[in-house]
Amino acid sequence: MEDSSNNLRVLIATDCHLGYLEKDEIRRHDSFDSFEEICSIAEEKQVDFILLGGDLFHENKPSRMTLVRAVEILRQYCLNDSPVQFQVVSDQTVNFSNRFGHVNYEDPHYNVGLPVFTIHGNHDDPAGVDNLSAVDILSACNLVNYFGKMNLGGSGVGQITIYPILIKKGSTSVALYGLGNIRDERLNRMFQTPHAIQWMCPDAQEGCQVSDWFNILVLHQNRIKTNPKNAINEHFLPRFLDFVVWGHEHECLIDPQEVTGMGFHITQPGSSVATSLIDGESKPKHVLLLEIKGNQYRPTKIPLQSVRPFEYAEVVLKDVPDIDQSDHNSILEHLDKVVRNLIEKSNRKAANKADAKLPLVRVKVDYSGFMTINPQRFGQKYVGKVANPQDILIFSKASRVKNRTEGKLDDSEKFRPEELNQQNIEALVAESNLKMEILPVNDLDIALHNFVNKDDKMAFHACLQHNLDETRSKIAGDSDPVKFEEEDLIVKVGECLEERVKNRATNPKTFTFSAQSEELRGKRMAGSRGAASFSDDEDDPTQISGAKSIARGRKAKVTELSSSYDVSETGKTSTRGRGRGKGRGKGATNMKQTTLDATLSFRRSQRSASVAASTAVHAIADEVDSASSDDEEYEARKVKNSSDDDDGLQVKNRKRAAPKGRGRGSTQPSKRGRQSGSSSLQRMLMGNDDEDEDDDIPSRYNKSQLKITKDYGALRR
Repeated sequence: MEDSSNNLRVLIATDCHLGYLEKDEIRRHDSFDSFEEICSIAEEKQVDFILLGGDLFHENKPSRMTLVRAVEILRQYCLNDSPVQFQVVSDQTVNFSNRFGHVNYEDPHYNVGLPVFTIHGNHDDPAGVDNLSAVDILSACNLVNYFGKMNLGGSGVGQITIYPILIKKGSTSVALYGLGNIRDERLNRMFQTPHAIQWMCPDAQEGCQVSDWFNILVLHQNRIKTNPKNAINEHFLPRFLDFVVWGHEHECLIDPQEVTGMGFHITQPGSSVATSLIDGESKPKHVLLLEIKGNQYRPTKIPLQSVRPFEYAEVVLKDVPDIDQSDHNSILEHLDKVVRNLIEKSNRKAANKADAKLPLVRVKVDYSGFMTINPQRFGQKYVGKVANPQDILIFSKASRVKNRTEGKLDDSEKFRPEELNQQNIEALVAESNLKMEILPVNDLDIALHNFVNKDDKMAFHACLQHNLDETRSKIAGDSDPVKFEEEDLIVKVGECLEERVKNRATNPKTFTFSAQSEELRGKRMAGSRGAASFSDDEDDPTQISGAKSIARGRKAKVTELSSSYDVSETGKTSTRGRGRGKGRGKGATNMKQTTLDATLSFRRSQRSASVAASTAVHAIADEVDSASSDDEEYEARKVKNSSDDDDGLQVKNRKRAAPKGRGRGSTQPSKRGRQSGSSSLQRMLMGNDDEDEDDDIPSRYNKSQLKITKDYGALRR
């Protein structure tokens, strides 16, 4: 192992979370200090390269300050004249998905002395139309080698092929496999689907057999099996692997552990910065120095000295004999004593350090049968003594059901994200025994993932619009919509939902909600430019007054239909409409199905009314064209022969003229509240919403027709 020419030295770290709490005045530099120490250890130990297991950045869209600090650290330690003593012998265009297609130290324009290989995690995963992440920025700057980025193609759950990076140093050959973060539920199904994941093994070469390769896998997934479908089992991995680097789990389990019956070892370096104040993160942080020669390896764990100290304790108040249940002061005194002891313990550990940091202190209090206290008020006395005075205490209650392994969290603990396991909508719906009637659970789960992790503000809107469009197209294609009854429509919507759920189960779709949102926004803007706009945006300034009246009419129609249906079917009061600023009331919980039904039935009546109205509009246009030439000649002769009676003619024409603001020749603005001629045609095309207004359509149609034909010639002149 001491022969450096055949000894490959790798420094392994995961979950650096650069930019964590960058707005906190005390803890904003913690992640950068730890990452810089990792790079300095790599330089000191003269490793061949650094291997990172994902979550280099804490956010999907890191700030400019975070990017600048990351680039500065990588530039300081990675760009130098030190020779790189290994070579990559695999097809690099397959390994690295960028436009350059080669490892960064082979670029003649850069002096890379310390290569960094990294995959992406769930915090910095690629997103958007171009499927890019913050790690792609560092890769384009030639500072890191980004691998393990998969294109989930194929049918069903998808299909991926994992190609290794083949590294050779002397007689040592290493096959480095990388698998960036994929949603745990989907990857779990892929592992259990035959041929969904294909592992490419190196071919036998001259002087190097297949068995001579040392196979390493780096992945970033859930490992703790709180939910078997939401984690990856170690036994899913192939048996030909020799060493596995497991990212995403923050608890430091740096010593390699052998998996029974699989033949490989797993190391879990954990995070280099404490992001969750729980017991698992209070353990000392380490990185792993892995030395490989042939098929043998030697792990060496190296502690990180720059990590902020963290002390954790749990207190069960009912087990403390000196506390009176009704005495508030006795509870405060005991908790003060616990916190002071933790601070003293941390100070003793940091006595030899010159630049000791303020410690993190967390006390989890089981207050079953006792009253709580204000954590913020309690922490005020420790400002300047601890790094987290605002959340030193966290209160919880023991589970009332003894046979349950996991107790329910009380309200004070539910709002603390560091204490929660991540759950998806599917699990929440199953726990609450809810039945989804319009939207599939999988689509909502994807929308929630994009909204939270990828900052897609239109994710839920695009999810709703996509499912509505699918339902409408299915109903319109199956049967004649005019013959639909309300009961048939409800049954049909339920059938469409069941069909979509089955399709999602066999062929899950990862909707690009951001792209759909742009398309929807473009359609809405295009629709607002037309005269007869069907947009639901009432506040769009580009819409003309006629389109606004149509939108208001449609809103009233939907409100009337949904209200009448709700009263007749459920006996409850009518619900609010879709007007701006009007949310759901208490009586709107049964409107899951009603609003969609009312909207669809309204659109069917609207289509039938528009067909009849369009026929009337064509008749108006033909009559206007036939009468326009005669009226023009008639009016021209009257003006020529009666020049002395100009004033009378003007008075006469004023009596016959259309209302102000109508016609092409009018330059006067229309009165407020009066609709233009085009708006009248729009109202006739769309159909009025009230039954009384529908009866007045013929009278208004005749009146407007007379005015237009009589004054057409004069107005044109």
